Amino acid sequence: MRFILIDKVISYEPGSWLKAVKSVSLAEEYLGDHFPTFPVLPGVLLLEGLIESASWLVRQTEGFAHSMVLLEKTGNIKYKSFLAPGAQIEYSVEAKTIDENSSSFIGVGVSQDERTVEGRFSLRHFNLADNDSTKAFVDAAVVENMKNRWKLLWQGNP
Repeated sequence: MRFILIDKVISYEPGSWLKAVKSVSLAEEYLGDHFPTFPVLPGVLLLEGLIESASWLVRQTEGFAHSMVLLEKTGNIKYKSFLAPGAQIEYSVEAKTIDENSSSFIGVGVSQDERTVEGRFSLRHFNLADNDSTKAFVDAAVVENMKNRWKLLWQGNP
């Protein structure tokens, strides 16, 4: 992951829903390229915040069973407003399904009581060793890294 678009998980219920927040800072490098005279968080990164939120819900629900949790498809994504430096967005994702290798969600990002992004999307989850057993060590390293990142994102009870 080149960008980490979740600053904190504020609440969740495994298998059901998760809420997370992101604060936008002018120091974020991509803002310099995305309208230099009018910096805003790019729409694709607004969507990525929803995807990251959902991926954390999958990881928690499955007990970090998969190293890879990736976007499979999107549908009906709507962008409602801009998100400028200094703003904070709260992402809310609700699981429609979480199966062994796939999941589907509806999500919304809200800033100052205004919807910024919303839509439906699905994720695919798997391990690299599923297709190449020599990659099991990579899976283990990724899962350990994700567990450590979770400890930073979630300050509530384990």
